[in-house]
Amino acid sequence: MATKKAKKKEVEEKEQQGTEQAVSEKETQEPTVEALQETIEELKDKNLRIFAEFENYKKRTNKERMDFFKTANQEMMTALLPIIDDFERAQKSMEDASDIKAVKEGVDLIHNKLKSILEQKGLKEIESATGKDFDLDYHEAITKIPAPSEELKGKVVDQVEKGYLLGEKVIRYSKVVIGE
Repeated sequence: MATKKAKKKEVEEKEQQGTEQAVSEKETQEPTVEALQETIEELKDKNLRIFAEFENYKKRTNKERMDFFKTANQEMMTALLPIIDDFERAQKSMEDASDIKAVKEGVDLIHNKLKSILEQKGLKEIESATGKDFDLDYHEAITKIPAPSEELKGKVVDQVEKGYLLGEKVIRYSKVVIGE
């Protein structure tokens, strides 16, 4: 019986050791699961913060872009103010002017000043197309007329309105008449 009791005690001790070992394994797994959950929460928080930071970045860049366009317009308007002043002075002088030639010279000076400012800002006049081939990239045909000569068939006969480039982009096409 002593051996039975010893065996029973031995089995109970092994079971207890196995239970203790299972409990200790469970304890080591529980912190791992908790640690994983904590890591997941940290990553969710980090992701949320990065998303919010990106949204703020988009708003800030949109605002800066709008401010840039407003400032660009302001710069152009500031450059044109002296032209307005010149026109106002010309109008006052025209009221009492008896010399048409002097008035014409004053208006020509203002015109040249305006063209100069616009050229400084990147505006270029499209070259006159009269007598040249019709170019869809720069011309807008407003009508066709019978060509005055055989060489003007399919070519620009007359330019009704000048075209302009801003940098390399066409902002107004030359309005032309084409010979047929």
